[in-house]
Amino acid sequence: MNQTPESPARFLVVLDVDSTLIKNEAIELLAARAGSLEHVAAVTERAMRGELDFAQSLRERVATLGGLDAGAFDAVRSQIELSDGAREMIAGVRAAGGRIAVVSGGFHELLDPLAESLGLDRWRANRLGRAADGSLTGSVEGPIIDAEAKAVALREWAAEFSLPLERTVAVGDGANDLKMMEIAGLSVAFDAKPAVRERAKLVIGSRNLADLLPLLGLRG
Repeated sequence: MNQTPESPARFLVVLDVDSTLIKNEAIELLAARAGSLEHVAAVTERAMRGELDFAQSLRERVATLGGLDAGAFDAVRSQIELSDGAREMIAGVRAAGGRIAVVSGGFHELLDPLAESLGLDRWRANRLGRAADGSLTGSVEGPIIDAEAKAVALREWAAEFSLPLERTVAVGDGANDLKMMEIAGLSVAFDAKPAVRERAKLVIGSRNLADLLPLLGLRG
């Protein structure tokens, strides 16, 4: 699943996925097919503002997806849109000897093909429970990727690439990103919620990920 770097990493950039690497909230795309979009969108918004426990809110939202057939993933993948400047940002980081990873409160079923197509170095997300016929059970399998798990992922990847935390960058937009942003050498709020903007070291107010490059000294 993950690529092996051919040369030592100079730094590591770890991004959130929903509303950061991509324009969408993946769970809302699935919820639209399940008929639960309004409820799920409201819970997502409250979780991103930090008003709800993420794990609890994720289970509540995923429960509404029970019964969706496996074909829903193909339909939803075609709706996912990369954020503006994402490919330029990835190319710029890699050209400078950096590594790119993403950690998501979303789902491997949607993230894996995207991460592979972008040539990302590492990625981690939740997995949805599946019945024998491939349909969704409305549950999450395994540990939930919450704020603490995102911080753990950043630490693990930094160690794997033999990088001190000072040479890591965390980019996110919601409360679930705050713990990894707190331990990173540089934290960047990307079109983020107020609580995240207040606690990040740098803020990108646009919706263009290429605007990260000058903040890293990679573009004038």
